[in-house]
Amino acid sequence: MPDIVLATLNARYWHTSFGLRYLLANMGEQTPTTVIQEYGINDRSIDIVATILAAQPQIVGLGIYIWNVEAATHVVADLKRVRPDICVVLGGPEVSHETESQTIIGLADYVITGEADLEFPALCRRLLAEPLVTRQPENQNYIALNGDSSPRIIHAAVPSLSEVRLPYDLYADEDIAHRVIYVEVSRGCPFTCEFCLSALDIPVRLFDVDQFLAAMQSLLERGVRSFKFVDRTFNLNMRITRVILQFFLDRCDDGLFLHFEMIPDRLPDSLREIVVQFPAGVLQFEIGVQTFNDDVGELISRQQDDDQLSDNFRFLRQQSGVHIHADLIIGLPGETVESFAAGFDRLVELRPQEIQVGILKRLKGTPITRHDEEWQVVYSARSPFEILSNRLIDFETMHRLRRFARFWDVVANSGNFLVSCPMIWQARDSAFDSFLEFSDWLFEVERRSHNISLIRLAERLFQFLSRHLASEYVAESIWADYVSTGRKDKPHFIREFELPPPHEIAEQTSQRKSRQARHVR
Repeated sequence: MPDIVLATLNARYWHTSFGLRYLLANMGEQTPTTVIQEYGINDRSIDIVATILAAQPQIVGLGIYIWNVEAATHVVADLKRVRPDICVVLGGPEVSHETESQTIIGLADYVITGEADLEFPALCRRLLAEPLVTRQPENQNYIALNGDSSPRIIHAAVPSLSEVRLPYDLYADEDIAHRVIYVEVSRGCPFTCEFCLSALDIPVRLFDVDQFLAAMQSLLERGVRSFKFVDRTFNLNMRITRVILQFFLDRCDDGLFLHFEMIPDRLPDSLREIVVQFPAGVLQFEIGVQTFNDDVGELISRQQDDDQLSDNFRFLRQQSGVHIHADLIIGLPGETVESFAAGFDRLVELRPQEIQVGILKRLKGTPITRHDEEWQVVYSARSPFEILSNRLIDFETMHRLRRFARFWDVVANSGNFLVSCPMIWQARDSAFDSFLEFSDWLFEVERRSHNISLIRLAERLFQFLSRHLASEYVAESIWADYVSTGRKDKPHFIREFELPPPHEIAEQTSQRKSRQARHVR
């Protein structure tokens, strides 16, 4: 039986817990008696508790994040009720700040704030070397160790990355076959954007590049073809960026996919030269634009050269095969609906393949809360703590924009309506205004924003577009999108139209992609 269980609740099955694997990799002599147990946020807490207890551990370490804190609170509460003698140790970004105000912290025995790679193993060694004496308060709702009346908060020192063992050999064959493989060559961020926890992670530190690349080679040999880099600023150190890109370029084959988070306005010639050598579809750049409003940027301590950003986007779209995933945030202090709309329209004109419209979230510890009083910011009390309203955007409007973001994701970002979706704002002055009109109409007719089937979305899009455009023209576009998903049965709402057979549509799509690929090269 293990002495230690490392557990967390992932947002999806195909996600893996990078943090737990770091902890296990650094457990030292406790490694043979430590196991990882991963769950999903939709798993029943009672089932999670039962599985943990079946392992009969002395210590349970739980990774707590914004997406799982509510579910994890139930797990810890039940676990301590049934087995108060088990020592529960919490870690992760959601419990690393504002520790005095969180219910889950009051249920635990220890909380480690910050990077726990070395601190958690050290704590386990101390705990396992001493007998654990438990005390049960009268109300049975809180269990403390050694007679203490409050959980012990351990502020982990920032570890030297030369002392942190890499976790990549702990990805199981099932992970490699079915789940996301996270990697990183650096930690920290040099910028101070107030909405982001990375603003607190200064300075930027690097792992040994040779050791890192050796680990990447091992993963490649085990069959990994999709790598998600979690570095906050992958293109900060240009020498390291080029070394890593060249490593993968030299080993590029069918199926290779690399995801990086990039600084928007930093794409010098030395990086452009290597980026253009990758085949289309291998590289995905997640680029946090967040806002085009300079006053808002100054307010939240974010500096960005928007002209250089625009030039970088145009280069990537016209001369490379990079897939651009761009982020904008609704609800930043000082951002009006009108200024967000202007920024959205500007981004649409730059043609990234995806625009992720995010709703501002209150991440614990972020400096953006200093604006709450002046801008009358109200956040939800429930995870993920999204903004509900502020001085410039009332609740009803914010919720309308939340629906806009949801429908944009399932229609524009899904890849299911590549031909027909842009027709929503075709020949219109504003993509934002046009899609907001569609969003309002779709909600009016469906009365919901979730659980709308693909065929239903296609039918609604056909109905909406046919109000302004020729129905046959719209039907051809919907049919092209429909066939691109692999379906061959003509939807009932366009059966009256004479449309090309699926094989001709597929051939036209293939020719279009071929022309695009030649243009990229």
